[in-house]
Amino acid sequence: MWNTALVTGASSGIGEAFVRRLAASGTSVIVVARRRDRLDSLAAELRGIEALDADLATREGVDRVVHRLAVGDVDLLVNNAGFGNDGPFHELDAVAAENEIAVNIVALARLTHAAAAPMVAKHHGGILNVSSIASFQAAPGFGSYAATKAFVTNFSETIHEDLRSHGVKVTALCPGLTRSEFHASAGIGSYDGYPAFVWQSADEVAGFGLKALERNTCLAVPGAPNKVLAALSGSLPRAITRRAAGATRR
Repeated sequence: MWNTALVTGASSGIGEAFVRRLAASGTSVIVVARRRDRLDSLAAELRGIEALDADLATREGVDRVVHRLAVGDVDLLVNNAGFGNDGPFHELDAVAAENEIAVNIVALARLTHAAAAPMVAKHHGGILNVSSIASFQAAPGFGSYAATKAFVTNFSETIHEDLRSHGVKVTALCPGLTRSEFHASAGIGSYDGYPAFVWQSADEVAGFGLKALERNTCLAVPGAPNKVLAALSGSLPRAITRRAAGATRR
């Protein structure tokens, strides 16, 4: 379905799963990440891969990707790049917190803007924004991450409606616990105490997201436990969900 895809955060976890699935389907893939060695390894292993190293926490890095999108051949943008900072907000490193907002919000919005215009002109395209189940409620101890993902979910819903009549599909993918490098990179303690049924593999999440985008599903929540949690977050008073999240964190 897709001719050329650009995937950010492509060097590990869900991002790499997206790349492998798209490459297997015959889509040419532009892989974007900071770690050039990981990108080169993917490009050497898979056919039709173009590597673009860029740090999306910086204006220069985002500009590199915007310039590539301006070529106009990308008909699928997967905004997967993102990270979290663990801990109460007042205890976080200020620069790290700023970088989190830069990658999770600013870069995602700019790349979406750069990709959307050529897609609208061709009346064809897809934008898949990787959000999180955390976007549906406050997350004490992980609040800056949840807040950035709340933007991603809300923003995706908005542009879904903006672009629907122009032939461009938009989906916010909101996974829960996924086996990847995310928790280690965020400095989060072990989640091994959680039962196996609440976990999903990166490949399961990526496959679910791509199928949801094909159907132009606006909000895609993979896994039954995550669907229940999302429904509860939307139906219960926010004071209850906020305090429950804090208690679970403790």
